[in-house]
Amino acid sequence: MRFGVRVGVDPGDARIGVARSDPSGVLATPVESVPRGMGDLRRLRRIVQDENAVEVVVGLPRSLSGGEGPAAAKAREFARQLAARVAPVPVRLTDERLTTVTAEAMLRDQRKGSRRRAVVDQVAAVVILQQALDSERATGQPPGELVATEPGAEGVPKDVEERHD
Repeated sequence: MRFGVRVGVDPGDARIGVARSDPSGVLATPVESVPRGMGDLRRLRRIVQDENAVEVVVGLPRSLSGGEGPAAAKAREFARQLAARVAPVPVRLTDERLTTVTAEAMLRDQRKGSRRRAVVDQVAAVVILQQALDSERATGQPPGELVATEPGAEGVPKDVEERHD
């Protein structure tokens, strides 16, 4: 198991759930929910820097059959933009099937309404990151797939800095 804090990210349409691991990569815990829109990538970069993260893990929503639809395409684009902002820290995409359902189930009786929705994003990020940590511990391999980091490569817009600042 590689040593160092990892940051887990669950990119939603309204909010981005963020989690972190301990330096040993054993346990994921919630950090915050970042509002989606202007400044979201800047805030995520600050979290990655503040945590001295060695890696960022972004959830990739696949269908139950393993295919990718519009939500996965949005997550891939988001991960490319984030990778451009946090480089040289690597960003990896990992399968997040059913993580929001799991998070909702965990919180069903604990919170209500908008407070619950904000926390669900964080819990989903915890589930994504914990699955990635468990996978690496079991296989000895980094989880998921590495995301390209240089602007202009493989669909990474050159104007990333302008659109989310």
